[in-house]
Amino acid sequence: MSLDYRRLGTTGTTVSELCFGTWRFGRKTGGVLETSKEEAHELLDAYADRGGNFIDTANVYGDPNGTSEDWIGDWLSDYDREDFVLASKVYFGFDDDNPNGSGLSRTHIRNQIEGTLDRLGTDYLDLYYIHRWDENTPIEETLSTLDRIVEEGKVNYLGASTMAAWQLTKALWKSDVEGYERFEVTQPLFHAGYYEDVADYLDVCGDQGLAVCPYSPLAGGFLTGKYERADPDDPTMVKAPDGSRADFDERFDQFYLSERGWHVLDAVTDVAEEEDATPAQVSLRWLMDYPDATVVPIVGARTTDQLDENVGAAEVDLSDDQWERIMNARYAEDGKVWGQ
Repeated sequence: MSLDYRRLGTTGTTVSELCFGTWRFGRKTGGVLETSKEEAHELLDAYADRGGNFIDTANVYGDPNGTSEDWIGDWLSDYDREDFVLASKVYFGFDDDNPNGSGLSRTHIRNQIEGTLDRLGTDYLDLYYIHRWDENTPIEETLSTLDRIVEEGKVNYLGASTMAAWQLTKALWKSDVEGYERFEVTQPLFHAGYYEDVADYLDVCGDQGLAVCPYSPLAGGFLTGKYERADPDDPTMVKAPDGSRADFDERFDQFYLSERGWHVLDAVTDVAEEEDATPAQVSLRWLMDYPDATVVPIVGARTTDQLDENVGAAEVDLSDDQWERIMNARYAEDGKVWGQ
């Protein structure tokens, strides 16, 4: 079982069709360490063995900040750096004692790219995202700084994570007018139960040829089918397995649970039974088959068994009818999105 490869948007770089997300490396949620260093290296080994070459991190992943990048750098020292496509991010506060320790100012970007490269043990990043939009820094300052670090060879391509469609459009327009390097890759919250919320954003990506690397493609585990609805009148009430995200993450119901989500999950489960696949595999394949843009989901498996299940999505073959059934499951008979 191995991953195939696809071109990253309109760039010349090729990546595995699933990206490996490392936000759990060194992270503590509710006092629980989600992934230890030993487990992190085991997962990265398994991902590489299965053909994976696209690794996603950020300067603030882990406790303390920078832990994920440090662990990836240690692991990468035993491999050929050029075999992997490394992505990291900048925006959130890295140093609480530094008044310039967050945002997308020239100062913060300059400081953080050097720290990221040092922790990863490399002299360049393949992809550098802005983690959020900075309302306090002119986009011209951010783009000119990012353009410069690309020119210096510290970064190959630029990406943009969560933001509004108009903000992405503004940044692309400003890059075009000023001749700056533009964003080539985006990283929105996007999964089968959440399409309407990012439809305009995805339209921009499709029109401009941007690759889309969704985070939480399985809706925090909701689309794996391991949760049961506990109340037919309240979509936020679930029966959650011990140790699952819903069991300890207070934001789970806010981000992933909705009437729409349960209907989409029913459609995903039906298709999974037809294809002798798991709901997780079908949910990932649905994103990978998105017709209007190159979509490379970011998976964050906790175990090698989960990773193998995710990689199995590469072998699932959805028909056009199955894809549309999952898409259309979000709508009620009156044509409106469930719950709206």
